[in-house]
Amino acid sequence: MNFRSLFLPLSCLAICASLASAETSKPEPAPTAAILAGKLIDVRTGAVRSHAYIVLAKDRILAISETAPTGVPLTDLSAYTVLPGLIDAHGHILSNPTSQSLATEVRTSAPQATLWGVYNLRLWLDHGFTAVRDACEGPSDYPQFALRDSVNRGLIQGPRISAAGSCVSITGGHGDGAPFSPDVDLPQRANIADTVDDVARVVRRDIKFGADWIKLMATGGVMDPISDFHVQELSEEQMAKAVEVAHRAGKKVMAHAEGAAGIKAAVRAGVDSIEHGTMLDEEGAQLMEDHGTWLVPTLYCFQHDMETGLSKGRDPDSFAKGQEILAAQGPAFKLALAHHLKIAYGVDDNDVDESVSREFGALVAGGMTTLGALQAATINAATLLGKDNQFGSIEPGHYADIIAVTGDPLADITVMYHVDFVMKGGQILKDPAHPDRNPVPHVQ
Repeated sequence: MNFRSLFLPLSCLAICASLASAETSKPEPAPTAAILAGKLIDVRTGAVRSHAYIVLAKDRILAISETAPTGVPLTDLSAYTVLPGLIDAHGHILSNPTSQSLATEVRTSAPQATLWGVYNLRLWLDHGFTAVRDACEGPSDYPQFALRDSVNRGLIQGPRISAAGSCVSITGGHGDGAPFSPDVDLPQRANIADTVDDVARVVRRDIKFGADWIKLMATGGVMDPISDFHVQELSEEQMAKAVEVAHRAGKKVMAHAEGAAGIKAAVRAGVDSIEHGTMLDEEGAQLMEDHGTWLVPTLYCFQHDMETGLSKGRDPDSFAKGQEILAAQGPAFKLALAHHLKIAYGVDDNDVDESVSREFGALVAGGMTTLGALQAATINAATLLGKDNQFGSIEPGHYADIIAVTGDPLADITVMYHVDFVMKGGQILKDPAHPDRNPVPHVQ
């Protein structure tokens, strides 16, 4: 026997074992900061922990402890209730909060809309939203992707963004843009899909340029004056093709769906989430339960529209549709709760500052528990986005996305309307001890 040849493999085994041991005994990251929470809500269970220390290692949560780590800066939030950063699962980043006029929309350039986006992202952060899912935008050059990437690179401040591409729509559907007279001949927009092949092309274009999600217009809508929200627009075959192409590429699909027929067609086609679901019926609710389809109900958006009326230049036909659909909202949401549908928090309002936190109250008024509303905006929304191992709860290994409020949201959900402290990725962006830190300007 060649003992040398035997020794070499044994030596390799010994070296590999030593390297493996060194890897498993890798020292834990050192604490860099800590937060003292007066009350800390576990959004998974609703359990409340008093006087807890959240220990941070740079941008991540290292541990939750009963004792303070030594030698690191401590943020004292002992007078506050601490929760994970919030998530808006239905936003439109480029929205102009000052106007609902179609004229304003068509006169706003993509660069100007992008600057509105920079402003809106700051507002989300100011209200404690450290992540947002953009639910499609109009410009064909995808400013929402540029904003997402700029946040990731640290060029601008904003929540973590998961972004849909275009609003995939039929000609004349909810997503076809402003309604011009027939003698105004404009080129077809890149988001229009009238056939199954068209849908595949539009979805592939969105994915090519960086979409995280695909957004389908399954039915007509409310804000435009021409479509009928009762009517299914994209066919079930078109939506199934979109799901096939998107899922093959590892992307998810959301469907704007107001009318009952469109909701059911979208669910049968395999979409991952229904947005609004305002005319949901018993059959549709059962389908969603059976398929495990998420619902993002956006309740307050429609309620807020009734409050603002025509004051921001809204089209009267659009406002009339809003009045009709509001009557269906309550019964549909109760069906969703009765069927235990998976529900995530989404706002879908062009005025982030006025509306983004008010969905909490609308969810609870609609029949959801206060814990359920908090879960919708944290762990549920993170799960919908496929990011629940990164954020959505305060756990070791997650990003240090942390907020604090005065009072107890489990007893009174309206305390969520004002967030006192905001941290994203270990960086303090809003602090009651320094109220002038990073203020958001008010638009004129």
